Amino acid sequence: MFRAGPRGAAAAAWAWARARGRAGAARGAASTGSGGELLSPPSPPPSPPSPPPSPPPPLSPPPPLSPLSPSRSPVLRACGVPVAPGRGAAQAWLGSLRHPQHQRLGLAELHPDVFAITPRLDILHAVAMWQKNFKRISYAKVKTRAEVRGGGRKPWRQKGTGRARHGSIRSPLWRGGGIAHGPRGPTSYYYMLPMKVRVLGLKAALTVKLMQDQLHVVDNLEMPTADPRYLQDLARYRHWGSSVLIVDVDEMPENIEKAVAGLKTITLIPVIGLNVHSMLKHQTLVLTVAAVDFLEKKLLWHDTRYSPLYPFSMPYSDIP
Repeated sequence: MFRAGPRGAAAAAWAWARARGRAGAARGAASTGSGGELLSPPSPPPSPPSPPPSPPPPLSPPPPLSPLSPSRSPVLRACGVPVAPGRGAAQAWLGSLRHPQHQRLGLAELHPDVFAITPRLDILHAVAMWQKNFKRISYAKVKTRAEVRGGGRKPWRQKGTGRARHGSIRSPLWRGGGIAHGPRGPTSYYYMLPMKVRVLGLKAALTVKLMQDQLHVVDNLEMPTADPRYLQDLARYRHWGSSVLIVDVDEMPENIEKAVAGLKTITLIPVIGLNVHSMLKHQTLVLTVAAVDFLEKKLLWHDTRYSPLYPFSMPYSDIP
């Protein structure tokens, strides 16, 4: 076997190292580009610039608040007459008849001296009985012994027959005779209560209706239709009960007049004719805002009036 000498072994080692160095240089050249920079994967093409953001649309002014839309304050109707210090106004929901869901659009303040007094049931009874009787006239009438036909002569002689003494067969003791102490109509039961008592009766009736949640306030009596079924469905939807009394000041709208004309459970009257008997007869009382203003002004005026109600000379000047 051939053995290399020292020189041959050194030459072989030098040739191996040189070949190894060339292989490493070749690999380095493959991983570097021109100018000695490292090669990187190609970068994606630049994205087109995004358009500038569009300016926000201009804010439109808010629509004006209608009397039916809730404003910042839920009170849509304040007391027209100042309230005494230390007393708070009563409140009721203010609704509308335009839609069944327009039941609680806001609050209406009611004067406490009209809608929140002490409920005097004795005054209510006195005024109700007065309304029932002061116009009553009884036409009941019976005949006395002088008006009954017959009985002109004495039935038998005074003595000697053994019978009781009688002078006429038309005496109240006889069958078919006249009536003693019977009604002699026409009879009037007229009497008058003091105006202060009648005014207090109206206030007590309004207070009782409000305390029992049977008093409702609406803005007006405008309705979308004259169909009576709409008014019946509205009363049923709002749980107004079996009978409703609707009160307004001015001339009633045509739609509600036509709707109420064929109904027996819903009554429409002007505020000048509001009375205790009608309020107690109907289960629910519906007042417009104008009717509330009218009642507060008129009823509170009686608390401070100083002139006679029925003067003998010219009309008084302090009437509202």
